[in-house]
Amino acid sequence: MGGTTAQPGALGDVIAWRDGRIVAIDQTVLPHELRMLDITTVDGLVDAIVRLAVRGAPVLGVAGALGVALAVRQAEREGWDTARLGAEVKRIADARPTAVNLRREVAATAAAIPRGAAAVEAAANAVRDATIAVSRQISERGARYLMESAGDVPLKIHTHCNTGTLACLGWGTALGVIRALHGQRALAHVIVDETRPLLQGARLTCWELGQLGIEHYLACDGAAPFMISQGMADAVVVGADRVAANGDVANKIGTYSLALAARQAGIPFVVAIPESTFDDATERGDLIPLEQRPADEITHVLGVPAAPAGTRALNYAFDVTPAELVTAIVTESRLIFPAGNHG
Repeated sequence: MGGTTAQPGALGDVIAWRDGRIVAIDQTVLPHELRMLDITTVDGLVDAIVRLAVRGAPVLGVAGALGVALAVRQAEREGWDTARLGAEVKRIADARPTAVNLRREVAATAAAIPRGAAAVEAAANAVRDATIAVSRQISERGARYLMESAGDVPLKIHTHCNTGTLACLGWGTALGVIRALHGQRALAHVIVDETRPLLQGARLTCWELGQLGIEHYLACDGAAPFMISQGMADAVVVGADRVAANGDVANKIGTYSLALAARQAGIPFVVAIPESTFDDATERGDLIPLEQRPADEITHVLGVPAAPAGTRALNYAFDVTPAELVTAIVTESRLIFPAGNHG
């Protein structure tokens, strides 16, 4: 896996298939550098997914689909048998356990393997095209709902983690809703949580909002519930990595506290996702596997030690928000009100 360097500017292709390889933005070096990864092996893709160079539930789905095409190409080059190819495809699907899009799109694309490499590549590119298309539909539906339900415009929106083009392609999910509000002149500003421990909100969401010319403010994760209680937000809008059959929502750690604060403040808590993020096979949120990541992501900040040597850490990457705290789930095709919540 190699890389090329470009100056920060227009995003272009976040992830794409080019001449038998995957080309993707390395999200670990933003906002200071816009570096493109050139991924030619399954090892390279799994590494990029695990270290969050490629991240965001919808983008992970696309990465999984393209990864199957990559595995088929590598199998042809290196003479893998069917068992080895199957094992490598499974490695891709297992790279992040919480995000259901990754596993789902790997399985869907792998179904084309018996029809040959060209069929697999076509299926993978179809996943990418569909992901881009549905993000605009989610964005517009979510913006309409908020303009109708959250009160007088322009609206103050609080968000968490990164859910724009970098994570979702197209307009994004939660950040796409924000972008659509901005286009309708219905957005006052956005409050962005830093998103500990890897600062996706500070590094990525603030960068994307800056690219779009949208007024925004960065806040510490721990300050968010208090700020909501002080009337600094008219609605909370987030994405998700998996939604259980009962409407429980798994998303970046720190989401649950926002939902509690929104309920206490009486403002909408809205989850913007593609239909592919629903997992009807998982009945409840407590059955969703929650990824725990290395301790040094907490004990260090951007590689700099922030805790005494030997400090142990609990580094949950995700939490689960009960459906009863979710005002609405917005998808490309519908509005869902878990447990009868209507704002």
